[in-house]
Amino acid sequence: MSLMTLETATKERVRIKQVETLSDDWYVLKKTTFELLRRDGSWQQQSRETYDRGNGATILLYNLEQRTVVLTRQFRFPAYVNGHSGMLIEAAAGLLDQASPEDRIRAEAEEETGYRVSHVRKVFEAFMSPGSVTERLHFFVAEYRSGSRAAPGGGNREEGEDIEVLEVSFDEAINAIGSGEIQDGKTIMLLQYALIHLFQAQGART
Repeated sequence: MSLMTLETATKERVRIKQVETLSDDWYVLKKTTFELLRRDGSWQQQSRETYDRGNGATILLYNLEQRTVVLTRQFRFPAYVNGHSGMLIEAAAGLLDQASPEDRIRAEAEEETGYRVSHVRKVFEAFMSPGSVTERLHFFVAEYRSGSRAAPGGGNREEGEDIEVLEVSFDEAINAIGSGEIQDGKTIMLLQYALIHLFQAQGART
């Protein structure tokens, strides 16, 4: 059975029994009771909580000539309460908010970093925490030029964003994964994509 055939078949293996909204404050937290058809042919009742914050997009801005990338640093409270300083180095990202992934990520890149990019290239999609979060993330890359910075960046103050813009060498960013300085999953995925597909790997230590 192919992977695509298996995905289609899975949709016929779930019976939704009850959906309960636990919270609808910042985003939507639901508890769903359902029956799942197991591989042995028996139906098993399960209960799961899902956190729906919508879908999102992220982008790695890179400059091949300078061998640099543009990242951001901002405070993330969930990381803070899990023993981290909370100051995460990340690729620019944001929720789609009913916009297309391409339009949203162009606007988000300029809002967070100040760099205006017209051509963005989608490289893949991924569910980042499928055990509990419904979000599907669209991953993009775009080449930037030094003269393409149209604004200071920094994010939206009204939304509580206080974003520091970082232009760093690509090799430094790759090394920061191994040192633990970069711990954000989407950023690690984009940097590793860039290592394989965009930059020559000579001189970069993983």
